[in-house]
Amino acid sequence: MFSKVLIANRGEIALRIIRTCQKLGIQTVAIYSEADADSLHVKQADEAHVVGKARVNESYLNIEKIISIAKEAKAEAIHPGYGLLSENATFARRCEEEGIVFIGPKPDVIAKMGSKIEARQTMAEAGVPIVPGISFPLADVEEAAHVANNIGYPVMLKASAGGGGIGMQLVYDEEQLRKAFEGNKNRAASFFGDGAMYVEKYIDNPRHIEIQLLADQHGNCVYLWERECSIQRRHQKVVEEAPSPFLDEETRKKMGEVAVQAAKYIGYTNAGTIEFLVDEQKNFYFLEMNTRLQVEHPVTEEITGIDIVEQQLRIAAGEKLSFSQAEVKREGHAIEVRIYAEDPNTFFPSPGTITSLQLPSGEHVRHEIAVQSGSVVTPFYDPMIAKCIVKGSDRQTAIATMIEALREYKIEGIKTNIPMLMAVLTHEAFQQGHTTTNFVNTYMNKKGGKTHA
Repeated sequence: MFSKVLIANRGEIALRIIRTCQKLGIQTVAIYSEADADSLHVKQADEAHVVGKARVNESYLNIEKIISIAKEAKAEAIHPGYGLLSENATFARRCEEEGIVFIGPKPDVIAKMGSKIEARQTMAEAGVPIVPGISFPLADVEEAAHVANNIGYPVMLKASAGGGGIGMQLVYDEEQLRKAFEGNKNRAASFFGDGAMYVEKYIDNPRHIEIQLLADQHGNCVYLWERECSIQRRHQKVVEEAPSPFLDEETRKKMGEVAVQAAKYIGYTNAGTIEFLVDEQKNFYFLEMNTRLQVEHPVTEEITGIDIVEQQLRIAAGEKLSFSQAEVKREGHAIEVRIYAEDPNTFFPSPGTITSLQLPSGEHVRHEIAVQSGSVVTPFYDPMIAKCIVKGSDRQTAIATMIEALREYKIEGIKTNIPMLMAVLTHEAFQQGHTTTNFVNTYMNKKGGKTHA
C-alpha cells in the first residue's frame, strides 16, 4: 500500500478521499488554489501546497504544477477524484512518465472512452447494445440532416467529447437541427477543444441506470449492482438511488454481466461506471463510460458495505480484489441528493458567504460536505456544496428519511436547491418510482421548485 497520496481535487471529494486514506494509514497531500486557501480539505490533509490562482486552468488543471508538487512531496500516487483532471489521458500519461501511480485506468483506456464516438464503436465491438445512430463524426450540417432523416426524428445531437450536457440537444425536426448544429459544435469546441458531433436516436421516456465496476490488475472484475440517476436538470444528475425501483432481477443481472464483459474487453482497471439508457420495455443501451469515481458512489457503498475509494487505492497498489461477484451483497435502499448553491427557481449559481449552517442528524444520514458556517462559495468552481445520503430498509423508508433530513437543513447566506429537491422527493410520481429522465420537465415548473397545480 502507498505511504503518501496526493489528491488532485478540492471540495467534498477531496475530504472523502482523505477520510479513507486516514483509515488506511496513508498520508495525504492536498493542493489548493488561492481562492481555496481556507478550505476544509486544506486543513484536514497532512500537508497542503498552493497550486495557483483561483481559475481552474491556472490551478487545478495545471498538470505540470501538480506533478511538480507530487514529486516535491514525495507522493507515490495521485488520486484525481472526479471532474477536473480525473478523465484526462494526458495527465494519467504524465503520471506514468514521472513514475507516479495514477489511481485510475490506463491512459489509452481513458482516451478511448473519453471520445463518445470511439466509445460507441468499441462497445459495439464488445457486444454491448448501443443506441441506434452513427459512430463517426459528422462532416457538416448537411450530413447531420441526412443522417437524422435516415434515423428518424426526434434525435439527440451530441458532442463526442466532454459531458454535463454541453453540446447536447434534443431536436424534433430538420429546422431545429440546422439551428442547433453550429452552436452546439462551437460550444463543444470551446469547452473541450473538440467540436466533433454525432447523432443518436432519441429514446422516449428513458431511465438513466448505471453499473458500478471494480476491476483489478489481475483480470478480476465485479459489478456492485446499479444506481438509478434519472432525476436530472440540464442533463446533470441531482437525485440518485440504489437499487433502481424499475429493474427486475433478470435485467439487473444481465446489465451487470454486460458491463463486466465490456470492461474486460477494453482491459479496464480500477473503479469505473458504465451508464445505460433503459427504455420502457427494459431494453438497455450503452450511453457512456465514466473512467473515474462517480459523484454518486456513496449510494453503492451504503447498499454493499464496500468502500469504493479504498478499493481504488488497493487496486492501484497492485492488490487483487478480496471478494468475488457472489460475495457482493445488496442490502436496503440508499438515496443521494446533490445540494447546490443555486437559485431553485432558475438553477443559476448563488455564490456568497454561508452565514449559518445546520446539518440534519440521524443514524442513517451521511454527509459529504466541504463547507461550514463562514465558508465562502466562490463563482470559480462547480456550485455543488454538499451531498446528503440516506439509507433505509426499503425505498419508502429511505424517501421518508431523506425528506426529514432535507427539512432539518438550515443554510443561510446563499440560496440552495433544497426546495427543488423537496418537491421531487415529495412528488407522488417519484414516490411511485416513475423516475425517468423527463421527470423534471414533466412534473416540475420550468423554473424549478414547484410542481404543476
